Amino acid sequence: MAHRVQDHQGHLPVAQAAVLALPTSSQAKDLRPRWTALDSLLCGAFAGAVAKTVIAPLDRTKIIFQVSSNRFSAKEAFRLIYCTYMKDGLLSLWRGNSATMVRVMPYAAIQFCSHEQYKTLLGSYYGFQGKALPPFPRFLAGSLAGTTAAMLTYPLDMVRARMAVTAREMYSNIMHVFVRISQEEGVRTLYRGFTPTILGVIPYAGITFFTYETLKKLHTEKTKRSQPYPHERLAFGACAGMIGQSASYPLDVVRRRMQTAGVTGSSYVTILGTMRYIVSQEGVIHGLYKGLSMNWLKGPIAVGISFTTFDITHSLLLKLHQMGFFTH
Repeated sequence: MAHRVQDHQGHLPVAQAAVLALPTSSQAKDLRPRWTALDSLLCGAFAGAVAKTVIAPLDRTKIIFQVSSNRFSAKEAFRLIYCTYMKDGLLSLWRGNSATMVRVMPYAAIQFCSHEQYKTLLGSYYGFQGKALPPFPRFLAGSLAGTTAAMLTYPLDMVRARMAVTAREMYSNIMHVFVRISQEEGVRTLYRGFTPTILGVIPYAGITFFTYETLKKLHTEKTKRSQPYPHERLAFGACAGMIGQSASYPLDVVRRRMQTAGVTGSSYVTILGTMRYIVSQEGVIHGLYKGLSMNWLKGPIAVGISFTTFDITHSLLLKLHQMGFFTH
């Protein structure tokens, strides 16, 4: 009997045989272009590199003021940039950018990739799979993504801060910073300032991702367009960056003071102790918020470029998947 059935199937018309050979619904689903963790990592790394390179001179200037007791002003900041350019040349404005790239590319890659994963997990948990998350899970996904990235890349942030505030003679390259800190100050120094970093990242990343995702959601509801234009993404990212950085800025100042204590001759040990010292010596506004106006200039630019680059690269990769350029 089985032999006769097989024999009958062997003589089916070509069209019927083709129908029988069609993949099942689950197999068909696997044949569609898929957005993978590797894609998120690549897009995130590229987005972070582009954004940080654009604002590197402003970022370096901000760090120099953060770790000193000199009063910040826009005039003094641009005077510092001009003097650095005249003394050491144009490329000196990007000193420490190699360390920034070594840090920011894995940081941004992990942050964007983990944000996609956390959105999926929280969407499943709260019953919003494939839809926009409610406000609290939206904030939580951003906070968890920022915390994950900061925990995995923190020593690189310490190295970048040291290179930004020292002369080339003290630290010649990234490895030299690692070796010298480990030998002279101990390996634990590579994690000095870790606690204020995490405490600052939770509101910063949470508010930034929350604001950006919320603005995109409101834009879609109002315009009925699924994706904003690039200039609209830049505006959404700029708003997100300004709000997020303003909320967490004092902890950023504390983090920089603790990271660079070994080369500035200061002894910052605890978060509260560092805050008390800054407030007593420099005041709340001129101390804990020193350089915030510079951050309002560079922060929105960086975040806007980062989110926009990630989304555009994301869309480009999806199109390439659809065209069959990649297989997973």
